[in-house]
Amino acid sequence: MTRIRRGYIARRRRTKIRLFASSFRGAHSRLTRTITQQKIRALVSAHRDRDRQKINFRRLWITRINAAIRERGVCYSYSRLINGLYKKQLLLNRKILAQIAISNRNCLYMISNEIIRKESTD
Repeated sequence: MTRIRRGYIARRRRTKIRLFASSFRGAHSRLTRTITQQKIRALVSAHRDRDRQKINFRRLWITRINAAIRERGVCYSYSRLINGLYKKQLLLNRKILAQIAISNRNCLYMISNEIIRKESTD
């Protein structure tokens, strides 16, 4: 009986996986089973860290806003600023506020002073 040559489908699948793992070190880029395990692990980490990145950036923005607000006066805090923004229905998210705090502090101080003034009159 003559030998049957296998098709190309499995080889094509393995090549595709190898291309994904070509930058990995050692057996993680050479052995097919290890490559598949590392691919799954890499994709899980990427998915998890996309969520972590959002959380970390939000923490950074909050820290920057809080530092800029407290620099002017000790009696004012981040939570009171955000609460005042919600009460006045100002649609400024934390990312924009953090950019304002870095690039144009006077603008942030004007916003916070407006909120303080409105709180004192109410």
